[in-house]
Amino acid sequence: MRKIPYLHIGLFIVTFLTTLVAGALQRGIDIIAEPHRIKEGWPFAVTLMTILLCHELSHYIASKRHHTRATLPYFIPAPSIIGTFGAFIKMKSPIITRKALVDIGASGPIAGFIVSVAACVLGLSMSHVVSVARTDGGLSLGDSLLFSLLSRIVLGATPENYDILLHPVAFAGWIGLFVTSLNLIPIGQLDGGHIAFAILGQRQRYLSIVLVTILSVLGLSALLGMSGWEGWLMWAILMLVLGIKHPPVLHWEVPLDRKRKCIGLLTLIIFIVTFIPSPFKLME
Repeated sequence: MRKIPYLHIGLFIVTFLTTLVAGALQRGIDIIAEPHRIKEGWPFAVTLMTILLCHELSHYIASKRHHTRATLPYFIPAPSIIGTFGAFIKMKSPIITRKALVDIGASGPIAGFIVSVAACVLGLSMSHVVSVARTDGGLSLGDSLLFSLLSRIVLGATPENYDILLHPVAFAGWIGLFVTSLNLIPIGQLDGGHIAFAILGQRQRYLSIVLVTILSVLGLSALLGMSGWEGWLMWAILMLVLGIKHPPVLHWEVPLDRKRKCIGLLTLIIFIVTFIPSPFKLME
């Protein structure tokens, strides 16, 4: 008889509530004065939780297919603008082959990417182009190559001194694309690190060193008042703490087929079109 995963269910419920609160706060609702209006945060909460759930369940299913023991997703609630620090699954047995490493590493980002793109298209269709004067003091989001393209397709070119006021569904989609790019950075044991190690082997460690250096430079340049984002410095430090060296697979001699190499190329393209050098900026 299987045990009921109370911890996973509990974390999912709590994280849904914190994202619901975040969605309500984004709409300017005072949930202390009007607690009944918390339900108005559901478009953001449902969209973001769906993206995260699809990402992690895809990892879980791929792990099962390759006979790798893995936990159900752990969701992390947080008192932040989006209500969560994301979600993760924990591997409880070694990954056997490079094929399995690519499948497990790529499945989550690809699934999350597909749902995020759908959310962006739907959300942008409900968004509005407004004067920059209406966004004073707000949070300005950077555009990835893909999000900029989707914005142009759905809303057309944005006139000078105007910006897009994102619908909560579009904002959740933007977050989904940003999370996808973070996971696909080919460092250490991130999803991108899994894929890079499967293709490059021990050379992936040198790539990790180069990318940690680049992220550090982007973070430091932001601290000095230049372009970039301060968070990249913290991300680089976190990568060093977690370790940039990838553990070996049990059967390295099993070669990668063309399909897995194509998947690796696909994830690289997804990373390039979703990466944002300066994702957040406070409007003056």
